[in-house]
Amino acid sequence: MSRIESAFFEIGSLETLASQDSFIHRLDPRAKVLTTLVFILCVVSFDKYQFSAVLPYLVFPVVLITAGGLQVGFLLKKLLLIAPIAVLIGAFNPYFDRQIIFHFGSLGVSGGWLSFASILLRFTLTISAAFILIATTSFSGVCQALEKLGAPRVFVLQLLFLYRYLFVLVDEGARLVRARALRSFNGKGTGMTIYAQLVGQLLLRTLDRAQRIHLAMRSRGFNGEIHLLRTFSFGRNEVLFMVGWCTAFIFLRTANIPQLLGSALLELLR
Repeated sequence: MSRIESAFFEIGSLETLASQDSFIHRLDPRAKVLTTLVFILCVVSFDKYQFSAVLPYLVFPVVLITAGGLQVGFLLKKLLLIAPIAVLIGAFNPYFDRQIIFHFGSLGVSGGWLSFASILLRFTLTISAAFILIATTSFSGVCQALEKLGAPRVFVLQLLFLYRYLFVLVDEGARLVRARALRSFNGKGTGMTIYAQLVGQLLLRTLDRAQRIHLAMRSRGFNGEIHLLRTFSFGRNEVLFMVGWCTAFIFLRTANIPQLLGSALLELLR
């Protein structure tokens, strides 16, 4: 199995982490989904030149990782898999925005470098929050929470099936690529024409597998409702969790804590 294939299938291990038992895992999924949504909205609402003001939001993923007993190294590996996307988004900022924003000693920092660092920080915060949500809730739990919060059932089911059967699609693609590699000698069978044929074969296999899955689900009485073994209830712990964190997020959005601390420190040193 190739490294890309194995790395992709490791994403499914987030579901294994969701089976753990901790205070964060036992919370109602609706509370975690709403809290994570407020967190992401607050993080992405900052100006592109604001970096220090976003730093206090690191407290949220750190606390959830600690309280949920999650592995930091595992989450970092998942972040690194998609980190090139954020790098490509902001990589050209230093070349287009060269206006000096502030000086760090004798070194001038341009707006491009500052916005690039802000993109990377906000990417890390938002994606890690999404990973933590799945690792403490499971993707099925997230979908169930979305449905109970009023999201259209069709949208929720499409989202659930996309996540669940994306692994099946990758497995089919890996089998096609492996079969091509075993039948290729002396550089033959590696051109773009062959890969175009493989894409067509993958499409046909996908349609056939989708039909088989549909018939299997209908024969088992699936009616579009998501069922989980664990039942959830929205109680006092969920209210305290959601209200406490959302209040902290809004406070951090309105008050630049690092700037206030820096100003207070300068006043003390004078």
